[in-house]
Amino acid sequence: MSFTCHLLVSCCSSCHGPFLLLRSGCSWWLRASSSRPQISSSLRENYRLLQLPEDEPIGDARVKESYLRLAKLYHPDSGASTADAVLFARVEEAYRSVLAHRSEARCRHAAKDVDEEEEDESKIVAPQHRHYLSYEGVGSGTPSQRERQYRQFRVDRASEQVLDYRQREHERAAAAEGALVKRDMRQRSKKIKITQAVERLVEDLIQESMARGDFRNLSGVGKPLNKFEHNPYADPMTHNLNRILIDNGYQPAWVVTQRDIREAAAHIRSALLEGRARLGEPMNQTERGRWEELRARAEEDLVKLNKMVDDFNLIAPMLQMQMVHFSLARETERAEKAARQRQLEQQAERERKREEMKRDNGASAMSRDTKPGLVSWMQSWLR
Repeated sequence: MSFTCHLLVSCCSSCHGPFLLLRSGCSWWLRASSSRPQISSSLRENYRLLQLPEDEPIGDARVKESYLRLAKLYHPDSGASTADAVLFARVEEAYRSVLAHRSEARCRHAAKDVDEEEEDESKIVAPQHRHYLSYEGVGSGTPSQRERQYRQFRVDRASEQVLDYRQREHERAAAAEGALVKRDMRQRSKKIKITQAVERLVEDLIQESMARGDFRNLSGVGKPLNKFEHNPYADPMTHNLNRILIDNGYQPAWVVTQRDIREAAAHIRSALLEGRARLGEPMNQTERGRWEELRARAEEDLVKLNKMVDDFNLIAPMLQMQMVHFSLARETERAEKAARQRQLEQQAERERKREEMKRDNGASAMSRDTKPGLVSWMQSWLR
């Protein structure tokens, strides 16, 4: 079109009015077109592929919306009839290219605006040499260039300070660690010396006792040791440690846990038995509700008891000592059987007492009947 405008102007150079206006319009269009950013053919193809206008201001949201719409059409996993892996790859590449181009354009505009503002500010500052007094005298060039150089200078200085601080901290930590190592070595050597001194003292005392003959009259001299007759599979070290603890009033953790398990199980069984024994046979609706409440409380207690069993199984010294979980069904059945047995025993006891009372009543009646007869016979005999 520019060639057409020049041709019209050159052909009609004699007429100045309307053709000068046409020439001025063409020159304005040329300046406007030259001020626009030049877009390469590949970038233009990317805009065309994303169905976006090249010469209109568009936002990132519109670019993303267009990309998502095309991705739904061409993505190979979308299941649509228009799915195409090659075309989807081209769309994705075009989307990234357009975003990068828009980002570069924004950076250029921002830098241009900053340079213009700085140029305006530099024009306002009166003395030409005043700006060299700022930024600690670092940098050269325009104020914006010197500001960027000063920022980089501050970053480098901060990095050096951080490195110096870390180096000092490492040196201080290494010195402290060396002091700790030396102290540990001194303490360890001191403990070794004390242990060796005690061992030598004990050995000397044993040798003196043997020389005096203190070990000649001991019971069991010349007989084998029978420490582990009760359990030959026990570890001697574990046995000795447990014996020392028991002799000094301490018990191993598994012993305490086993005792707690036995006590908790006995308490739960007693509660179930007493509660079931107080109910009738068969139970009515109210008694059945009370029995279900009692079973619910027992189930909560059994959960805690089974947790104690798990803890005990982890610390039990032998595999034969492992325990199984307590079951609510088994405990309930056991309580019901024990309650029925108790009821039968109570009924038998009542029957026995009733028979004893009957025998006692019969004997007292016979004694009352025989006493007057004996008195009358003695009176008649005396006569």
